[in-house]
Amino acid sequence: LSTVGVYGNYDGAWVDERAECRPVSKRSVMRVAAEGDWLELGREIGRPGAILRLSGIYGPGRNALVNLENGTARRLVKPDQVFNRIHCDDIAGGLWQLIEGNTGGIFNVTDDLPAPPQDVVAYAASLMGIEPPPEIPFDAAQLSPMARSFYGENKRVANAAIKAAGYSLRFPDYRAAFDHMWASGDWHDGEARSPMKR
Repeated sequence: LSTVGVYGNYDGAWVDERAECRPVSKRSVMRVAAEGDWLELGREIGRPGAILRLSGIYGPGRNALVNLENGTARRLVKPDQVFNRIHCDDIAGGLWQLIEGNTGGIFNVTDDLPAPPQDVVAYAASLMGIEPPPEIPFDAAQLSPMARSFYGENKRVANAAIKAAGYSLRFPDYRAAFDHMWASGDWHDGEARSPMKR
C-alpha cells in the first residue's frame, strides 16, 4: 500500500498512474523507493506485484462527522485546493479485487470526486443539522508542519485503472459515504485520528 502523495503537486490537474512521480515530502520519496522495491520483488519471485496508491483515508471513527462532534473540525480555505479521498471499505474492496484476479500493476485507489476540504466539513455539518465552523483562510491557519505539508500538494487523482481491473466503488464520493455512515450510525465507531492533531 502506497499513497497518491508520490505524485507530488500538479496544481490541481488530473493525474493517473502514468503521471510522473514528483514527491514533495521525504515520506513520499521513501514510498516511491518502496514501490520500486516491491515491484522488483514481484519480478524476482514470479508473482504480479500490485501497488495501491491510496488517497486520504476515512471511514467509521475517522471522518468529518466525528471531528465536528469532537470540536476539532475546521474549514480551511486555500483557493482551488482539492483533496482526494477513499473510504476504508473501498480500500479493502479494491485490494480484494486485485487479489482475486491475481492482478499486478499500479492502481490509484480513490473516489470519483476530489473536493475542497471545507466542502466536506460543510456537508457533514448539514447531515448533523448544525452550523459548520467558520471558514479560515489557509494563510491565517495555525497548522502543524505535517498538516501544512498536505496543502503543498494539489491534484485530482483518476481511478480508471482500478475500475478497469473490475472494481466498482461502494462509495463513489464522500457524500454517498457520509449519507451511509450517518443513516447507519456507524460514523462514530472507532477512534478519530486527524492529521490536523499532529
